[in-house]
Amino acid sequence: MDIKIVEIEKPEAINFILGQSHFIKTVEDIHETLVSSVPGIKFGLAFCEASGKCLVRFSGTDEAMVELATKNALAIGAGHSFILFLGEGFYPINILNAVKNVPEVARIFCATANPTQVLVAETEQGRGIMGIIDGFAPKGVEDAAEKDWRKGFLRMIGYKA
Repeated sequence: MDIKIVEIEKPEAINFILGQSHFIKTVEDIHETLVSSVPGIKFGLAFCEASGKCLVRFSGTDEAMVELATKNALAIGAGHSFILFLGEGFYPINILNAVKNVPEVARIFCATANPTQVLVAETEQGRGIMGIIDGFAPKGVEDAAEKDWRKGFLRMIGYKA
């Protein structure tokens, strides 16, 4: 078995969700969930089929995001994994629960805009995601000033009253 590190390639401001599902119908069902949840959402979705033709299946509403998803899914190459890139101004917090509730979705590895590395195990049979490295290690513990900053930031962007 070999372990590979696959860097997610994306523009800094773009958020994505990386997950695992269990059926080719994933592409259509996630697509329908997103457009039903957030009218006008811009996204690209790619899914690595793990049987049959073993193709990267894709869908989306934004060609650049579809291209990004397809490129990264192919690089990861793990069966039944999917990657969903959200256009600028769209965020996982607004769709994550809806995606989790898609019947084919078995697991979410991450939902982030951070630099991300995917740890992929490769055997004679294929590839699987072992885990992810999302962003960077902590540099300390927040103090009172940092706690006030966090609370203020959440209110400034409209997530707290």
